[in-house]
Amino acid sequence: MLSVRNISKSYVDHKALDDVSLDIRKGSIFGLLGPNGAGKTSMIRIINQIINQDEGEIFIDQKKITYDDVRKIGYMPEERGLYKKMKVGDFLLFMGKLKGLSRDKCIDSSADWFENLEVSNWWKKNIEDLSKGMSQKVQFISTVIHNPDLIILDEPFSGFDPVNANLVKKNLLRLKEEGKTIIFSTHRLESVDELCDHLAMINNSKKILDGNTDEIKMNAKSDTYILKHDKKIESNDQLFDVISQNKLSRNVYESELSLKKGKSYRNMFSEISKDIEIISFEQKVPNMNDIFIMKVEEGKNG
Repeated sequence: MLSVRNISKSYVDHKALDDVSLDIRKGSIFGLLGPNGAGKTSMIRIINQIINQDEGEIFIDQKKITYDDVRKIGYMPEERGLYKKMKVGDFLLFMGKLKGLSRDKCIDSSADWFENLEVSNWWKKNIEDLSKGMSQKVQFISTVIHNPDLIILDEPFSGFDPVNANLVKKNLLRLKEEGKTIIFSTHRLESVDELCDHLAMINNSKKILDGNTDEIKMNAKSDTYILKHDKKIESNDQLFDVISQNKLSRNVYESELSLKKGKSYRNMFSEISKDIEIISFEQKVPNMNDIFIMKVEEGKNG
């Protein structure tokens, strides 16, 4: 759906993006990650033609992006922009008309989203009376009111409590099932684990990670295993070390074991199970927060 080719961008003496390329598949949820100042927002603004890149090109549906394409994108910036002296309904009518919708279509689309986000009877509310989370919902509705095929969200969960964050996630998954393509930048990395099919990580203006989310997690796994068992385990000089061990109940322990280099987990399992009943056994796979921290630290040390 969207192809970013060799994008570079500098501000005076600061390099925000350095030869970054991305491919975002149609009908997927794509996470754009990185610490503050990494270049994520610059990339999003370039895609939306708010600022110009110094080098590189953006393609949408295999054609160079135009301002008409941008008009069809649903974009929610990190800096929210509601007109506080307006009523919710008037604001949504205004935003819908900017996207080319008729009054009737604006009203119908708003009503559908009011139901989806559980905010009935908001049409006549004053925006200045809304809480931060309520304002976020209105901003989100204004982003998707014109039913865009490409939706770009910068920190979409900021301001939401856990209940409303889950409600928005549910709707993002529904939009994906409808064939929409969603790009979002976030620091809430648990959302990446839950939502994203693919991701890219930017640090110090460069792309340092890119690919399928599950494959990235599996490639980052270590030889560490989590076991539940009925008796205490001691380290084995030849096979494994016990990193931690907790007694969960009278006959159940949970242990984290580190397999020694070059050794097989099958041999470890076989050795342990000679004297101990193993209730569960799984390899520890890092979550996206672990990988994020690891990659950023690698950049510092590199």
